[in-house]
Amino acid sequence: MLDYAAFPEQRQALIQQILLENGRVVCSDLASRLNVSEHTIRRDLQELSKEGICKKVYGGAVVMLPESADYAARKSNKPEQKSSIAQKCARLVKSGSCIFIDSGTTNLMMAEALPAELALTVVTNAPDIAAVLLKKPLFNVIMLGGQLQRTTGGSVGATAIAQLSEIFFDQGFIGGCAMAPESGLTGFDFSDCEFKRAVIHQCNETIVSLTADKIPAVARYVVAKSSEIDVLVVEENISKEYGEAFREHDIRIYTV
Repeated sequence: MLDYAAFPEQRQALIQQILLENGRVVCSDLASRLNVSEHTIRRDLQELSKEGICKKVYGGAVVMLPESADYAARKSNKPEQKSSIAQKCARLVKSGSCIFIDSGTTNLMMAEALPAELALTVVTNAPDIAAVLLKKPLFNVIMLGGQLQRTTGGSVGATAIAQLSEIFFDQGFIGGCAMAPESGLTGFDFSDCEFKRAVIHQCNETIVSLTADKIPAVARYVVAKSSEIDVLVVEENISKEYGEAFREHDIRIYTV
């Protein structure tokens, strides 16, 4: 058996492999498994975090996701999982409400899944989502302006944020790149994350939908703490451990 105490490079390579497989590691578990001290594991995690592989959190670390592909490329990624999540989100919407739908491929599918017989006011920052909503005759559609981002497919920045300040939402359907109980909802684009924070500030209920591969993980910029999220819609193969951890932050979880 390899003496991991004597071979730090091999030890860190194994830790990286465990991170990629599980999304998260705990210092005490690694120390026991590799027969080294927790102090040694913390040093290893510090080195891995410098390389952008993980982010240190209390008692361990969470994997740092690579930056996602652009919006057009993401449309063909995990269509069946996204469709199931989108349909569940659509069923959470109540007639007569005012909702916000964030840019993103899952939210585009949600817009398509919304029943046309609902009477809704729907605000979005995404032109393709607005185009779908306009086909439903009972929907009052409001499109936020500003510069469009190719990476997200939505408008962000000062103009869109200023328009947000004049609207209060019953529900906000927010996209994200990664989420973990310790780090909350995170994303890769600073301006997009700033915009999402402004949306959440205006929402009575914040709903986040994610595929399971984004949990647990962390991206570069914080969108919201876990305690600021009301509902999480995710694939049913989310682990029991993370389901319980999110519920400790008073998040209601719907699985599909």
